[in-house]
Amino acid sequence: MAPITCNYEVASSVPPARLFKAFILDDNLIPKIFPQAIKSVEIIEGDGGVGTIKLITFGEGCHIKSAKHRVDGLDKNNFTYTYTVTESDAFSAELEKITCVIKIEASADGGSICKTSSTYHIKDSVQVTEEQAEAGKEKIKSAKERALAMFKAVETYLQANPDAYN
Repeated sequence: MAPITCNYEVASSVPPARLFKAFILDDNLIPKIFPQAIKSVEIIEGDGGVGTIKLITFGEGCHIKSAKHRVDGLDKNNFTYTYTVTESDAFSAELEKITCVIKIEASADGGSICKTSSTYHIKDSVQVTEEQAEAGKEKIKSAKERALAMFKAVETYLQANPDAYN
């Protein structure tokens, strides 16, 4: 089955450099300000750059316990981050991996636009039924809502702390 790709954009009043530093580069900020979403981020292998493997442990109220992801690209000058979720207790038997690209661009008003593309790769040997596809779409929608909530928590933190991440 062909991969399923979901794209979405969210605008922010925060400039791209600050947003990228806080949302992408600081693994400790979201656990600090929004622990019900992410409890911790631990580097298992690497130095934080390309090839690094991270273990994300989700908050108490989340139906997902953990996920491992590999950093595939990190462009601090162009505010682009690419990673692959390689393992998760949320993966169904059909899902092989999820690749994500996050790009934060400047907007005309001095803020930014965060563009996200997530591609869900289904295992080659699997035939997905229509019922499974619909259930998968609901999981994707839920993941998008969680990501948006984390993004908005970071944005709110940055607005309340104008000297942070300059």
